Amino acid sequence: MWVCVVLAVLAAAANAAGSVLQRRAARNEPAGGRLSVGLLWDLAKQPAWGFGVTSMVAGSVLQALALAAGPIVLVQPILIGELAFVLVLTAVFRRHRLGFGEWLPVVGVGCGVAVLLAALRPAGGDPLTASAVGWLVGCLATTTLVAVLVHRGAAVAAGGRRALLLGSAAGAWFGFTAVLVSAVMAAARDPSATVLSTWQFYPVVVAAPLGFFLLQNTLRAGSLTASQPGLTLVNPLVALLWGVTVFGENVRGGAWVFLELAAGAVVVAGTIGLARSPLLAAHERAGSPSS
Repeated sequence: MWVCVVLAVLAAAANAAGSVLQRRAARNEPAGGRLSVGLLWDLAKQPAWGFGVTSMVAGSVLQALALAAGPIVLVQPILIGELAFVLVLTAVFRRHRLGFGEWLPVVGVGCGVAVLLAALRPAGGDPLTASAVGWLVGCLATTTLVAVLVHRGAAVAAGGRRALLLGSAAGAWFGFTAVLVSAVMAAARDPSATVLSTWQFYPVVVAAPLGFFLLQNTLRAGSLTASQPGLTLVNPLVALLWGVTVFGENVRGGAWVFLELAAGAVVVAGTIGLARSPLLAAHERAGSPSS
């Protein structure tokens, strides 16, 4: 199980590096634009964006390997640590020494996730044995949620509300993509199944670029404070619901629920604290889209 944890931590670090680099590239793009393929074409001309995408792809590969080694309820919450890595990497790039007030949310998120996973102690479950009804209801519910969030986000002007809506949509979509990848990786390690014969492989081919496209627009929709909590927190929440209700993964209940809720509250508070960090605000102003 420790291999799964290490791979998930490395995936969070790679995703954080990709986020930092892509935000630097986004500063050359006009603010407030609507969703467009032209945005990706303009960004593709910038080296920082290319390195960011490469790092993001590496993070996706590491996440897939983590999902192959452990349950989705274990893997996805660890990725919450991505924002902590963003803060640390930004401090390194800007040669800034982190103070107590900046380390506090970093440590809070790390400890909160560790306690949450220890309390949940996820185990069991198998995407390949999940019922067709469970997959159908789960897919319809998740895609409907994302569609509503994207529609609402695209309908409002650039700013905090749009960033929150698109960030939440991107988080939900990445959680859904992880659900599909989990099934594909389960088929890869099952000698009685093949990846290409697993239907979830084909939606992944579509879901991955759609999520990438949504992320690019989320990064420039509004402030990091508004977009990052939804992007960071909705992902593991979607994965948790899928893991428990569809995949049949087991988590501890009873009195453990109180510890799980307390740890979750610490994670949420730490994530919001990280998003509001003055250092990240300065990084965002330096890398914000030009007007």
